Amino acid sequence: MLDKLIRPRHLALVAGMSAFALSNAFAQDVTLRYGHMHTPNSIAGMQAEWLAEAIEEKTGGEVAVEIYPNSQLGRLQELAEAVSTGSIAISHNTAGAIGSLYAPFAAFDTPYLYRDVDHLMAVMDVDSPVMSTLNEELAAASGVRLLYAFYFGTRHLTANREILTPNDLNGVKIRSIPFPIYMATVEGMGAIPVPIDWSEVPTALATGVVEGQENPVNVVVTSKLNEVQSHLMLTGHISAAQVIVINDDTWQSLSAENQAAIAEAAQEVRQRATEAMLEAEASDLAQLSEAGMQIIGVDEGLDVDAFRSRVQARIAEEFDDQYGELYRLIDETR
Repeated sequence: MLDKLIRPRHLALVAGMSAFALSNAFAQDVTLRYGHMHTPNSIAGMQAEWLAEAIEEKTGGEVAVEIYPNSQLGRLQELAEAVSTGSIAISHNTAGAIGSLYAPFAAFDTPYLYRDVDHLMAVMDVDSPVMSTLNEELAAASGVRLLYAFYFGTRHLTANREILTPNDLNGVKIRSIPFPIYMATVEGMGAIPVPIDWSEVPTALATGVVEGQENPVNVVVTSKLNEVQSHLMLTGHISAAQVIVINDDTWQSLSAENQAAIAEAAQEVRQRATEAMLEAEASDLAQLSEAGMQIIGVDEGLDVDAFRSRVQARIAEEFDDQYGELYRLIDETR
């Protein structure tokens, strides 16, 4: 973990190195490395840039953030672990990935869990009754602290043929995020889950290693998955937040004033990114349709109820004993 030292003004923290390095008198006090797996033009990628701009502005230039997109600093699991060890300061990831550091966090990516986006965002607020306690437990267990979370979209299925029921996925290999709750979700949908890191997904689809994948529509657009997938099924199986985490030693090393400034920046970016994602969802669907992708919803015969029933049964089988009380608290959140 990072050494806890008293740092005089004009010291630079370079998260991603094992120790703190002296800065010259003209450098910013602190530089935080932010690594993530998305393209810079995606909403997830853009919100990282928005955060960097807001932090620099609100701290008066005392804290800078350097962005490393496209898995430059590691893949999904590696990014989660890198923030935990302090080799990078900030990253964003799925709640399921953070669940690899502290298991209860995976519950937030449970399929068909939230009533709507407002419910999801109320639960994922760092000050919510559910999250405020869990965040301190996460920090104590893993050295990682939730900074904020934004609505990342609702995940749907893509494939190279029409899929209307779970039976249509029998024997079909579908890429899954390589974490248990996502693997169980894909299995519950009727498919064979194949764990593949996001950086390898376009190639895996193009070469037939897998026959489909599941992601929010914005990811399908910005990663041009319509070029290797012909059909999008609006299964809506997971409405999820992308969680932005910071190394807790890094957080504790900041002054109270800079912590407050970063928290204020986080709240602004959380709202901005959520609104951007909501605005993008409808236009992204239209863009995919215009590009020739077949959009399959209830009106086209998609049996969403069958997917919901099968997935919920599979999730209950593996996770209800572990997360049942947390699910109750999430349901009670208003």
